[in-house]
Amino acid sequence: MKPEVINFRDKFSKFSEHWSPRVIAQMNDYQFKLVKVEGEFVWHDHPDTDEVFIVIEGRLDIEFRDALVTLNSGEMFVIPKGVEHKPKASMECKIMIVEPKGVVNTGDSESELKANNDVWV
Repeated sequence: MKPEVINFRDKFSKFSEHWSPRVIAQMNDYQFKLVKVEGEFVWHDHPDTDEVFIVIEGRLDIEFRDALVTLNSGEMFVIPKGVEHKPKASMECKIMIVEPKGVVNTGDSESELKANNDVWV
């Protein structure tokens, strides 16, 4: 095994698309994905898994049907499985998502924002 340090800034510099997760590491069946977000995403849920949002840079709002959570740089939030949510950011925000391999970013919702899965950077 060759030890490799993963640098977030370097990885974020390798792509520019919004709402298109890029895998940077995998631990067992869980993937660590970097995502640049701006604007509004779609209402969706993940019926079989929790989802972790970690804000690396910027500000992320996560809207729920009955609440709103705001995350700033250095903060994280766990969305329980099956809870419908809609992330949004008024300015570009850089986040990390931790979820099992194979999870579709839009859940069961059909959207032009549905990203290809398992794209590594």
